[in-house]
Amino acid sequence: MSPWWTPDRHADRAPLLRARAKALAAIRAWFDRQGFLEADVGTLVASPGAETHLHAFRAGAGFLHTSPEFAMKKLLAAGERNIFYLGKVYRAGEKGPLHAPEFTMLEWYRAEAPYTAIQADSVAIVREVCAALGASGLRWRAHACDPFTPPEQRRVKDFISEPLSADEFSERIVVIERELGHPSLTILSEYPIAEAALARPAPHDPSVAERFELYACGVELANGFGELTDAAEQRKRLAHAMQRKRVVYGDAWPIDEDFLQALEHMPEASGCALGVDRLVLLAAGGAHIDQVLWTPPQ
Repeated sequence: MSPWWTPDRHADRAPLLRARAKALAAIRAWFDRQGFLEADVGTLVASPGAETHLHAFRAGAGFLHTSPEFAMKKLLAAGERNIFYLGKVYRAGEKGPLHAPEFTMLEWYRAEAPYTAIQADSVAIVREVCAALGASGLRWRAHACDPFTPPEQRRVKDFISEPLSADEFSERIVVIERELGHPSLTILSEYPIAEAALARPAPHDPSVAERFELYACGVELANGFGELTDAAEQRKRLAHAMQRKRVVYGDAWPIDEDFLQALEHMPEASGCALGVDRLVLLAAGGAHIDQVLWTPPQ
């Protein structure tokens, strides 16, 4: 395949890149109407995240962030209330039709708001982008999704009722995902507490977490939490995640002590991350994430 910068290949991608520009403008306009402030956080960090199975790029003595989550929560501790980030994040080893090692993430937080509020936000943002692009729906391969109809609400226990190991759970979820997000959006909620390292327990059932994922056409678009603010519990979960990482991958990164200190001052909040490239891809009718990246990886 010719390089992305050749005129013929760029001409093929140009309509999707223009759709991307419209989508980013629509997202920023939506948050402005909601009274949010855009936070432009740094991407070079001492500790890049909390996920066992994510891999970060090392940069000198630090890492490129896999998510702006720790920085955003520190800003909540500093006194900010409704904030969003729209920018690059980095994950090593991720490449394919729906994955890129450098991609654009939208992440936002509402202080003192239930996580049902950010569920509603995520649906509203998908609809806003579709409207900006003149798209009546989302499409990925054989599946179509109408985001303007009411979303389907499902719980993990609707599909998985027996206890599973972390690896077994990950394998099962991959199969379940294909069933979600068509013909309407699906909100899948109440993940096992062990699968939500940064989320607080649900008040009605401490074995499950206030975690949800938003799906369209069998594709995960967003992942949101009612945020855990118990610093002692968060330390235990981060330590456990890094212990698993050492066992599985022979690697780990340091716990962000500054983040744990900030949690002691952070208000109750809910937050969500949404993959902007994926959303544009599905709304614009593309077939590979490279089509919506201005400078795709080579």
